[in-house]
Amino acid sequence: MADAPDGRPRPAERWRHWGIRSLTATRNGSVRGWRWWARNWDRLVAALQDEEPVGLAAPATPSGPLVEQRTAPRQIVVPAQGYVYSFHIRATFAWSSTVSLRAEVLTWYADYFMPQAIQRLTRLAADAARELAPHRAADLEMHLQQALAAQGPWRYQRGDLEVSCTPDVAVRLDEHIRRAVQPQIDRLVNLECRLEEHLQQARYAEELSRRWVVILDDHLAVAGGDPDLATARQHMLSRQRDALRWIDELLAQRPLS
Repeated sequence: MADAPDGRPRPAERWRHWGIRSLTATRNGSVRGWRWWARNWDRLVAALQDEEPVGLAAPATPSGPLVEQRTAPRQIVVPAQGYVYSFHIRATFAWSSTVSLRAEVLTWYADYFMPQAIQRLTRLAADAARELAPHRAADLEMHLQQALAAQGPWRYQRGDLEVSCTPDVAVRLDEHIRRAVQPQIDRLVNLECRLEEHLQQARYAEELSRRWVVILDDHLAVAGGDPDLATARQHMLSRQRDALRWIDELLAQRPLS
């Protein structure tokens, strides 16, 4: 069919060229699409099955069992002896499993069993706290740490899966008790600092006297029985004995840790 007088294709010719180009593009697109599906089909199936895609490098996983560290949302409060004041316990729980779990799965189990773990720790703390005066937070903390260590990890099971929990605690005084004992603690700290200062002075005096005794012994070995050197040596020995006695007295005053 001839072109129009102005050199442009006739309308029918234009439609035929457009149709051929569209069919060619569709064919090429279909071929490319088929090749893409052939290359990525296995990866798509693996992704839908929640498996690692074939041919892709798996992300590095940490060595050893996965551990989920959780802190109790609120402090555990248990009454002290007399049921007037309380102890405040900050509790943390380390959750883990002997089987390999994804992080989000272990997080779900930690959330699920946390109320049971908190309740168990609360009962354990309450049983010990009611026998302790309200200012003995350190004793309660030590008791709980020893009890938890003796019990070992707490185990919880849902279906066939078991997770373990290792609690840790830090005990704080009731705020009223803390304010009441603060002046006494300040005085004890001041006395302890003065005691350490005197102990350091006594040890320095003992060391200095001992060195002088050694020096005088060397001079006596060279000068013979010089009476002045002998008298000075006896004086230094007496100073050394006084310093040792002072050290013993200071150590006897030091409070037991």
